[in-house]
Amino acid sequence: MNATATIAPAPPQHMQALQRANKVRLARAELKRRVAAGEISASEVILTCPWEADSMTVSDLLMSQRRWGHTRCRNFLAGVPMSETKTVGSMTQRQRHALRDMLGRQGGRGRPQARRDERLTALVGA
Repeated sequence: MNATATIAPAPPQHMQALQRANKVRLARAELKRRVAAGEISASEVILTCPWEADSMTVSDLLMSQRRWGHTRCRNFLAGVPMSETKTVGSMTQRQRHALRDMLGRQGGRGRPQARRDERLTALVGA
């Protein structure tokens, strides 16, 4: 018996790469939407490091938060110190916890919590 196997041709490698890139891009956009909406915090993403955030830069993640721009992100990362181009997946556990602690101290909004409370007290006059 002459049995021959037929192998279905796989898509070209560049098409597979494009499909993978589109999948990551869409998942990352959804993650950024969830961070902006407050469904998930940036510090939670940093600690858990889901697959879509693995190759994402820390600055992209921080700027996806509401009211975070280039300047706030740059100033924040200068206090760590950490490069803006550092990827979430390449961070050490120590860096992840340091970043989470700094985000927690700032109340997730970019200002230290105590300073914000002082301003509210001054406005109310109590």
